Amino acid sequence: MDFSELKKIVEINSWTKNKEGVERNGDIFAYWLEEIGYDLVRYPREEIGDHLHLIAPQKEGKRLLLLGHLDTVFPPDTFEAFSEDDEWIYGPGVCDMKGGNYVALQALRNVHKKFEAIHNIDFLLVSDEETGSDDSKHLSTKLAHDYDYCMVFEAAGVHDEVVIGRKGVGTFFIDIEGIAAHAGNHYDKGADANLEAALKLQKLVALTDLEKGTTVNVGKMQGGIGANTISPKAHLTFELRYTTTNERDRVLAAIDEIVTTAYVTGTESKLSGGIQRDVMQPTPEQAAFVEKINTLCHVTLPTEQRGGVSDANIIASQGVPTLDGWGPYGDGDHTVHERASKKSFEERITLVTEIFEHFLKGEFEN
Repeated sequence: MDFSELKKIVEINSWTKNKEGVERNGDIFAYWLEEIGYDLVRYPREEIGDHLHLIAPQKEGKRLLLLGHLDTVFPPDTFEAFSEDDEWIYGPGVCDMKGGNYVALQALRNVHKKFEAIHNIDFLLVSDEETGSDDSKHLSTKLAHDYDYCMVFEAAGVHDEVVIGRKGVGTFFIDIEGIAAHAGNHYDKGADANLEAALKLQKLVALTDLEKGTTVNVGKMQGGIGANTISPKAHLTFELRYTTTNERDRVLAAIDEIVTTAYVTGTESKLSGGIQRDVMQPTPEQAAFVEKINTLCHVTLPTEQRGGVSDANIIASQGVPTLDGWGPYGDGDHTVHERASKKSFEERITLVTEIFEHFLKGEFEN
């Protein structure tokens, strides 16, 4: 397999905050898709790269959304080279997820060559996934309702697993106001924001339930002025991850109670932040999607659930049967050792091409 096209886009720095580089990457993908009959709807953004919705001609029947992201985590001049050996390609985004987007593109090219037209398979490419999709999640949520299925092209598992479940994630902040006082002369006049933060931290961490896959991690705490001053301010930054909507609701209710309760008299607290990507839970409709692929393609898809999140969470949380992990297998993502398997590229393109063929024949209608 020739990776020269992929090399071209891998060598474009596509750090999320590099708007120009992200858009160069997106424009190249858009051009390739327009060559096979896609129309581009661009969603301009001022500070991040534009989001791109590539739309195929429409006809009556089911609609399939392909989902990818254009950004990577590497700032300019940190990791920009492409290389390869007999088994692997190396470079920023080869598996996360320029490589995954390329799998989808090649499969679309294959079915276009065979059928001379593509219908009802659209491609959404967002620009801010690596920073939490804080902007694009609103667009993805809105567009999700137009589709019957979704395939997301993050990297495959080590045994070519597709992903059927991902934890939901939220990031939260608590700002605590206390009352400053001299620790020697007026200790009893103060309200210690640091102490309030410490007590809240313990309450938050106690919400963790490892058996249910729920974790609350207070990753950062700040506060105080100095040893001789009762702390007037403190700040907590914490993350929630969960595997079910029931656990989400339990913990969110408990967080509200912890924030509104003043364990140290005289302190007041304010909560900000929220859920970034809701949970991707396995569903019967998703299981039917897997079974349809298995039957039509004469395969047995290995599946897995992951603790990390992706934009699959967003689409799945809207009730759309969603499968993630359609990109090539790779490892070292988010590091300068990122690589992707050449063999996995070929196998993924072959399988995804076959899925698209069956879809275009109308075999996913029932």
